[in-house]
Amino acid sequence: MTGQLQGKRGLIMGVANERSIAWGIAKSMSDEGAELAFTYQGEAFRSRLAPLAASVGSDLLFELDVADDASFETTFGSLSGHWNSLDFIVHAIAYSDKNELTGRFLNTSRENFKNTLDISSYSLIEVARRAYPLMMEKGGTILTLTYQGSNRVTPFYNVMGVAKAALEATTRYLANDLGPSGIRVNAISPGPMRTLAGAAIGGARRTFKHTEVNSPLRSNATLDAVGGTAVYLASDAGAYTTGEVLYVDGGYHVLGMPQPDNV
Repeated sequence: MTGQLQGKRGLIMGVANERSIAWGIAKSMSDEGAELAFTYQGEAFRSRLAPLAASVGSDLLFELDVADDASFETTFGSLSGHWNSLDFIVHAIAYSDKNELTGRFLNTSRENFKNTLDISSYSLIEVARRAYPLMMEKGGTILTLTYQGSNRVTPFYNVMGVAKAALEATTRYLANDLGPSGIRVNAISPGPMRTLAGAAIGGARRTFKHTEVNSPLRSNATLDAVGGTAVYLASDAGAYTTGEVLYVDGGYHVLGMPQPDNV
């Protein structure tokens, strides 16, 4: 099947560079015919994003600080000036002080705990609230990204695991709230990937290697695989999938122990 998203418009949030999961999703969606807009935070990220957006035929770039309500107002006001409706949003936003992703969870500071949950979890609620007026007539799809550190202790993931647990619960509650308007809300949970965000986690390389050799498929996910899952969820084929966390991790999440050769 081709052109699964033909005629659909979507906003992609969180592209840092060409290796970002958000970019893998954006590229797959563009390949299936979607028209895209993007958000960024700060000029440094805009300079990286602009040529990527241009490569998929988009010049709709909006600055957004998800910790600032006024920024939301400006960004979605500008977006609605270009588009009077929206078919999907990809929320790929997360942040925590990397100095607190290398030590013990016990030492998480109050300030970083609040900041991590605000940016990584609460922001999805604000995104959904702003998207709702643009989706309420025809329905739509809201996608976010999570990780299995939300429900299983993962070394060095620390407070980000708590934030992802909150994000997954938020996904379910939003799915229930917005379902009567035909708006679906889902999360994709890739395994470890070689991204700028992933590199901030302590022990990232060892974690990547461990999941690669132990997952049932003996492989970590690719950007294309995650992008394809996002296409399905945003397409008509995903019309009755909502409130879900879809794992795209080579099956690693089903394991109770490493493979016999690695125990």
